[in-house]
Amino acid sequence: MKAILKVWKPGLQTTVQDLGRYGYQQFGISPSGAMDTYSMQVANILVGNHNGEAVLEAAIIGPQVEAISDVAIAICGGDFTPHVDGAEVPMWKSFLLRKGQVLTVGHCQRGARAYIAIGGGIEVPFVLGSKSTFLNGKFGGLEGRALQKGDVLAGSPLIRKPYKMLHPELVPHYTKEMTIRVVIGPHENRFTEESIYRFLSEKFMVTHQANRMGYQLKGPKLEHIGGPDIISDPIPLGGIQVPASGQPIILLADRQTTGGYTRIGTVISVDIPRVAQAVPDSILHFSMVSVEEAQQHYLERQRLLRHLQLGVAK
Repeated sequence: MKAILKVWKPGLQTTVQDLGRYGYQQFGISPSGAMDTYSMQVANILVGNHNGEAVLEAAIIGPQVEAISDVAIAICGGDFTPHVDGAEVPMWKSFLLRKGQVLTVGHCQRGARAYIAIGGGIEVPFVLGSKSTFLNGKFGGLEGRALQKGDVLAGSPLIRKPYKMLHPELVPHYTKEMTIRVVIGPHENRFTEESIYRFLSEKFMVTHQANRMGYQLKGPKLEHIGGPDIISDPIPLGGIQVPASGQPIILLADRQTTGGYTRIGTVISVDIPRVAQAVPDSILHFSMVSVEEAQQHYLERQRLLRHLQLGVAK
């Protein structure tokens, strides 16, 4: 293990994340993990890591780091127009960052989050089986916090040549208006028929109350039958709570583990990365799919990632 990167500017909120910390919600511990797992996994594949290796997740404004050792880098996700020593470098493609060079990830132009994978991964302690940072709990990642100026990241540099890129057809296109697929329920009987219709036919805006825990939306009021409260039950990733205000909240990576408000639906897993790339004032439309359709989309995504991994390994 050796020092690989020194942080000159930490960005708005840059944290170490992997695929998350699962199996501990019954103890009140959030799964955390990357918000956009597609971009995170592709970045890892491009540098020769296994899919679940820890990466840096940068939100809105990315970090500036100096290479202390030669390292392979891939940056995926929102369009941050990264530069090395002032020269633009491509996203969705691996490249060599040589010792002494400075990578500036910069401001996001489209989307909201970038994922910076480093060949060989990032060496931080495993906490309950994961390297992910849980900011609210102050554990995991690098001392349970976002990066700060002067931090030094360690790793075991893996440099695999030739460098790889993702086919342009597989690169997501981020827009400020999108349709998100959901499975309705489990508490659809606690909403009026009119509210279900509004939820699936009208638009909702992402407010500035949006972070790793969840996105507060603003749109037509959704009316309850018998009030918004339920006996608290586990919260799934993408669960859409509707409190007394009638305004939906999409719960995400750092969500609370249980909740006592009705849920009108759940965002399907393959659309969570698209939600994660939505910025405030983005417009969301919801479209209903069945559980079986959601499962089929998930299997297709997993097959794609597996094929990418096999292709890069050749």
